[in-house]
Amino acid sequence: MRKVILYICMSLDGFIATEKDDISWLSLVEKEGEDYGYVEFTSQIDTYIVGRKTYEKVLGMINDFPQAKQYDCYVLSRQDMAEKEGITFYNGNIVELIDGLKKREGKNIYCDGGGEIVKLLMDHGLIDEYIISIIPTILGNGKRLFKGGTPPQNIKLISSKAYDTGLVQVRYQKTEPC
Repeated sequence: MRKVILYICMSLDGFIATEKDDISWLSLVEKEGEDYGYVEFTSQIDTYIVGRKTYEKVLGMINDFPQAKQYDCYVLSRQDMAEKEGITFYNGNIVELIDGLKKREGKNIYCDGGGEIVKLLMDHGLIDEYIISIIPTILGNGKRLFKGGTPPQNIKLISSKAYDTGLVQVRYQKTEPC
């Protein structure tokens, strides 16, 4: 069965962006020839889920949404939005969406955040794996990856890897409910 996998970066203190949505600190670990397993990961997915704010941030940075050319894309939003080529804007029941996607033939489902989408998926126990790259910086404040208030969730470590840039990538799998 297909899995929903959160693949995301955060600061050591758990933030995915500053209060002003700055993510330039991600460049601290840029290294020519190093993709931190991204190409291998994306070869195993064919569906991409992201929140509207993250979608708009990507559009604002590069005036394009390359994921729409690579994957079956779903942008989760509270608003009704017209579909664009390669993108379905979805504001329905998240459990129905994920159940429907998992029943289809295909590869895994990539969730790229942001924090509100992660919380929504966690509230319903819909994330099967977590791949989190921890960037060696402490932001002190910002937008949290894990917003809190979700039901307890048991996970088990699948792997961890430290890179010479200081990035540490951890991979966890959901286990039985608490």
